[in-house]
Amino acid sequence: MQGAGARRGQGGSPAGMDALGRRWVLPLTYLLASLESTCLFMQFSVMPYLSRTLGLDSVTFGYLQTTFGVLQLLGGPLFGRFADQRGARAAFTTSSLAACWLYLLLAASCSPALPGVALLFASRLPAAFMHTMPAAQMVITDLSAPEQRSAALGRLGLCFGVGTILGSLFGGTLSTAFGNQCPACVAFVANLLGAVLSYTCIPASTKGASTQAQAATPGAPSGERASVFDLKAIVRLLLWPGVLPVFLVKVISGFPSGLFMIMFSIISMDFFQLEPAQAGYLMSFFGVLLMVIQGLVIGQLSARFSEVALLRVSVLVFSVVGVAMALMSNVFHFCLLMPGLIFSLCTLNVVTDSMLTKAVSASDTGAMLGLCASVQPLTRTLGPTLGGLLYRSFGVPVFGHVQFAVNVLVFLVLWWQPLPQKTSKVQ
Repeated sequence: MQGAGARRGQGGSPAGMDALGRRWVLPLTYLLASLESTCLFMQFSVMPYLSRTLGLDSVTFGYLQTTFGVLQLLGGPLFGRFADQRGARAAFTTSSLAACWLYLLLAASCSPALPGVALLFASRLPAAFMHTMPAAQMVITDLSAPEQRSAALGRLGLCFGVGTILGSLFGGTLSTAFGNQCPACVAFVANLLGAVLSYTCIPASTKGASTQAQAATPGAPSGERASVFDLKAIVRLLLWPGVLPVFLVKVISGFPSGLFMIMFSIISMDFFQLEPAQAGYLMSFFGVLLMVIQGLVIGQLSARFSEVALLRVSVLVFSVVGVAMALMSNVFHFCLLMPGLIFSLCTLNVVTDSMLTKAVSASDTGAMLGLCASVQPLTRTLGPTLGGLLYRSFGVPVFGHVQFAVNVLVFLVLWWQPLPQKTSKVQ
């Protein structure tokens, strides 16, 4: 059982931060998360057309995606420890500046006078430091009470939904009207503004004084910080009681749907026969569902049901959606099953993030969220190769079969060996 100071670090206002400051930090955090998501989806909408303009084939484009995924996979846990050690201001500012470099290089790759392919691959390098969403999750975790954490993290989904809608619309509109370079330039300016707001308005730390003291290396002289690159400390988080089972459920249960989403751009063209504008409308529908479910529905459910129960439900719905995915034959069928897919994805991510941050000490919430953030890059790293192989060999129904089989097994394990209840209760 943690002391009063630690509880204050997890659920109360940090030292030196009054109620007025706390009231402004949360909206600014949501704004920065929305800005990052919007720019990211602007980039996603441009990348296939830019790569085609530069003469990249599908294999090389897959290497480009894998590079982005590997860098975010490696950078996520380290960035989480950096956020714990250096505070929210440094985390947000670093992420925004890294995004500026990425979009600047991306814009430069559009110039015919420059080596476009080399600059396009070079633009992936700053992705190792682009982790605005985990930084936002850390701030929300630090400033929200444990019993309200699932709802607070769920509201962050509104930001992601806004980014999905606005980014897809702005990216397509700007690139059509002014060329592929325009969305990258707009994203550069937006992230430069984000860096200024982060440095001037975000507090240096959102953790309590007692929590900051926990960040020192155990047994080290007072005030000495643990190294950001201490990989043993990151691995040690997974060995905390109740952490590894929840983390494995998060990775295994969401991986099949992640494979499908990685291949969705190809599926929408080949299987659904959608034009670019129609695919944009479908992504906007995806964003609206994301906003409604993660921003409104999950908060209501978390107030009425335990996190373990919600986790079981999300896995069960994943299984049902897998059956529907195996049977679908057109885009209308996909629109019908999309609410269930989004509900499962959102519930799995929000509930597991909440459970994992409650299972570790308040000084390690950033590192834990960094580990959680590395799950999606892991899928982006393995997805293009594995998903492409499955799609070419068995077609679209294989993604539904895999999702059903994997999640049925996970559900049976959760039923026979329930997760420790202490990870789902207020500490």
